[in-house]
Amino acid sequence: MDGKKRILMVAAENDALPGAKVGGVGDVLRDLPTALIREGAIVDTVIPSYGFLARLEGLENVGRLEVKFAAEQYVVEVLKKPRGKNSAEHYILHSEEFFKKGESVYYNDADDRPFASDASKFAFFSCAVAQALVDGAIPRPDVLHCHDWHAAFLLILMAFADEFAALKTIRTVFTVHNLGMQGIRPYAGDESSLHRWFPDLRYDPDTLTDPRYHDCVNPMRAGILLADRVHTVSPSYAEEILQPSHYELGIYGGDGLENDLKARAACGEVSGILNGCEYPQEVDRPPLPKATLATLMQTYAGRWAAQSEALASRHRLAEKNISDWQTRNHGAMTVTSVGRLTEQKARLLHTPLKSGKTALQGILDALGNFGTLIILGSGDPQLETFVATTSAQNRNLIFLNGYSNELSQALYHFGDLFLMPSSFEPCGISQMLAMRAGQPCLVNAVGGLKDTVQHMATGFVFSGATAAQQAEALVALFTEVVSLFQNDQQRYRKIAAKAAATRFTWRDSADHFLEELY
Repeated sequence: MDGKKRILMVAAENDALPGAKVGGVGDVLRDLPTALIREGAIVDTVIPSYGFLARLEGLENVGRLEVKFAAEQYVVEVLKKPRGKNSAEHYILHSEEFFKKGESVYYNDADDRPFASDASKFAFFSCAVAQALVDGAIPRPDVLHCHDWHAAFLLILMAFADEFAALKTIRTVFTVHNLGMQGIRPYAGDESSLHRWFPDLRYDPDTLTDPRYHDCVNPMRAGILLADRVHTVSPSYAEEILQPSHYELGIYGGDGLENDLKARAACGEVSGILNGCEYPQEVDRPPLPKATLATLMQTYAGRWAAQSEALASRHRLAEKNISDWQTRNHGAMTVTSVGRLTEQKARLLHTPLKSGKTALQGILDALGNFGTLIILGSGDPQLETFVATTSAQNRNLIFLNGYSNELSQALYHFGDLFLMPSSFEPCGISQMLAMRAGQPCLVNAVGGLKDTVQHMATGFVFSGATAAQQAEALVALFTEVVSLFQNDQQRYRKIAAKAAATRFTWRDSADHFLEELY
């Protein structure tokens, strides 16, 4: 790279700031800037304050913006967390508009108005970022890197708003973290609509309109079409989203945007670059003793039971199954699974087999008395109920219906096999965390899972053309892996050791960003 490029990352999340992480975007904003800085770049980030970030200690107030939005004028404070060694400069834009419905990164709106609150919030945020760049409150970058639909409104304003025309010469990159969330909103007729936010905007509808809902703006589509380069968080995901989705068959592709992505890919303007993972020395620590892990799990189950009367019986069942697990064969197999219980992550577990049983039940039957499956997660109420009901019927399933980082780290280090049968996975971090702790993973051959796990070398990979075929393949491979664990410990330990030695570094990712995108 000639000279030092200045990069500004615009996103909804940033785990470098306490409390500002919900998903994988937060991990990227925490780790990628540091890797880029080590390679010689200058990196700034900017996110909304959500109220709580404005209370961080040591912030500098570096500017005050007058932002026109929805035909009104707003004052936005520009706060900055000073740059540390190998650290990005983190900018925080503060206004009451960022926490009108509570101090959270995202809101859950009613089903008849999806994304309404968040779309208004992030449209205003994008307008404030554009104003901060024009005013010089945030240094003008060489590259503007927008993450997911939340930041795509900035690309819309740069392309079509006269007052931000000076920003058009900045090179832009748009990252698709999860195409399943697109932020679609009406053009008009709603408080949360493009015409309400930007009544004077003269835009090109062919670039902004959702291909399925012609009266709606699709910020994800706009980001894909307006940025100079499009990036996805793994090479395989970049290929998968060029094909149409068939949800009824369990096929997740371009979610209506495959034609736009194919057009950009045909011009060489779509890059799939795998996210990285951090590898601190402490990941080499030995796993917790079984009794210690059991105590930790019971502590959280008891704590969650006290917090939710409605779910108390579910957590009491977990405590009972944990006690039972403690008394069982200590040489038996422990399978772990950590993640959100969503259609993406858990559909295959709920998919029926030819036998009429669910895939989850097929897995538990294969484990029998020899092993135990521990699932940590929460999410869709129907999937939670499904897993809880299955746990009540099977003593070899412990369901911890919640989330704890402490508990997840313990499970990564304790388990013999990590189960991650996602129907689609743009990149995935859980499989990398399990692998670095020496736990082989059993995964579906999709997205980042396909790019990180090598079958019978660092883990185990199944595939199928439909959800039904994938569910059958999942149970068949799981049965084979249990047999391998029982009968060939030497080979199994070799696979585990190779998984632990595998590295997916942010330095490698940063090199690709600098060469291919920036």
